[in-house]
Amino acid sequence: MKNKISSEFIRAIPKTDLHVHLDGSLRLSTLIELARAEKVELPSYDEEGLRELVFKNAYKDLVEYLKGFAYTCAVLRTAENLERIGYEMVQDNIAENVRYLEVRFAPQLHIHEKLSLEEIVTAVCRGMSRARDEHNRSKAVKDGTDIPFFFGVIVCAMRCFNEHYSPYYAQLCSAMKYAPEKEIFATASLELARAAEILAHDRGLPVVGFDLAGAESGYPAISHAEAYKYVHSHFIRKTVHAGEAYGPESIFQAITECHANRIGHGTWLFAHDRISNPDIADPEAFVHYLVEYIASQRISIEVCPTSNLQTMPELKNDIRNHPLKKMLEHELSVTICTDNRLVSSTTTSDELMLVTEALDLPLRDVRNLVIAGFKGSFFPGTYPEKRAYVRKVINQLDRLEQEMLG
Repeated sequence: MKNKISSEFIRAIPKTDLHVHLDGSLRLSTLIELARAEKVELPSYDEEGLRELVFKNAYKDLVEYLKGFAYTCAVLRTAENLERIGYEMVQDNIAENVRYLEVRFAPQLHIHEKLSLEEIVTAVCRGMSRARDEHNRSKAVKDGTDIPFFFGVIVCAMRCFNEHYSPYYAQLCSAMKYAPEKEIFATASLELARAAEILAHDRGLPVVGFDLAGAESGYPAISHAEAYKYVHSHFIRKTVHAGEAYGPESIFQAITECHANRIGHGTWLFAHDRISNPDIADPEAFVHYLVEYIASQRISIEVCPTSNLQTMPELKNDIRNHPLKKMLEHELSVTICTDNRLVSSTTTSDELMLVTEALDLPLRDVRNLVIAGFKGSFFPGTYPEKRAYVRKVINQLDRLEQEMLG
């Protein structure tokens, strides 16, 4: 029997995106406009040309996938541009009925002599808040036919970097040129962790989480344990890119050493054959206990289907080869995310429709994926407020199911 869940239904229902990078999600037209204004050289100045040369539907490897970030980061050097990108990002998400958004970015990539870390985060929040307020003042929200929009910001530390990443990293590498590499990385992470606590608790910005991104293999999360211990002790929620380019050990380390509340990607969670630690005598048992722990503790996994297909040749460009179905069978808390709206040429609705169709998901599973996003969010309010908001989401979902699916 053909699945009756339509793309119109998927687009209409309230959704979340908990794993989306600011610098990977610009509007292409805005990138071109800002590049002209900032005199940033692009390989093409029309959208079709950039789609062909940079922002593709399919990539050869992760290196090609990451190529576009050099151009997007280059135009995010002013508070005005950062504010605009934050505003447009919320607008685009609201238009497809995303009602809760957690945008993540590495502010240290954008620091220079005229722009501080606080100014960077403040500018993004200012733009996002303006778009949020426009929606929340709408007649539909006021009369209860729509639900309010909320957002949070997650600041990203980098697993590794060099002096070419940004002026901030260049200065740090120069100041610590005789220090071991991992000590330099750890210093940057701890500095960002301290800044996150100030922004969240002293400045009142919706900085709801701390993340670790970048090359996973060879750059273990444990090197950043001090930064994670700091945010953990200051009540800031944690997520870690893990199990994307490495196996279950990386996910285990994210949970045990970094106190992760959520896991970014987690694609190789079940891959016991990727375990390399000789001290793990029974890799299959290790994975079994790890999966059960994640399930019982409701540690959410932020799955980014299209991005995974584009950067993991092992999946052979077929979502049926992704362990998402297995995650659902183990009743893990899974939320579907975009990763990068521009770089992956996708939307939250596209991602949810992709997995619904390819895996022939029943309505129950689609509901669970949607609700898991709201429940697993680092909501910037009190727990009772979050519970009340989730109830509004469920009520809206029930109403749309009745109206559109019967």
